[in-house]
Amino acid sequence: MKILTIHGPNLNLLGQREPEIYGSKSLDMINLEINRRGEALELITTCHQSNHEGEIIDWLHNAESEGFSGIIINPAAFTHTSLAIRDAIVAIEVPVIEVHLSNISARDEFRQKSLTAAVCRGSICGFGPASYLAALETFKILL
Repeated sequence: MKILTIHGPNLNLLGQREPEIYGSKSLDMINLEINRRGEALELITTCHQSNHEGEIIDWLHNAESEGFSGIIINPAAFTHTSLAIRDAIVAIEVPVIEVHLSNISARDEFRQKSLTAAVCRGSICGFGPASYLAALETFKILL
């Protein structure tokens, strides 16, 4: 079973950007944890990051033809703004779990609304990098 993880804009700056909110681990460290947990669960994991909405949409559109069984997405700021990513999730058959490092419900009012969560299979937030690992565990159970 193959699981695609998509990291949205500015997540390439993890570890240096607002560590009091997002933690001190770099994206490379988080991806390593995702890959290690995936291997332990006998899942094949692939991680991508982009600051570009269209690239994220392309990855969503191509996931099924590339053999992915599930998608973990942290749309980051696009969570609150991107109807295009929401529509891309609706358009595909591959189940998607939305994750966030921080608890978006406890953040600024404009960050509390997710345009994408309602069209995902579920969402996990507020547990730092463990949010991604919980999503992997969930896919292992569901798929």
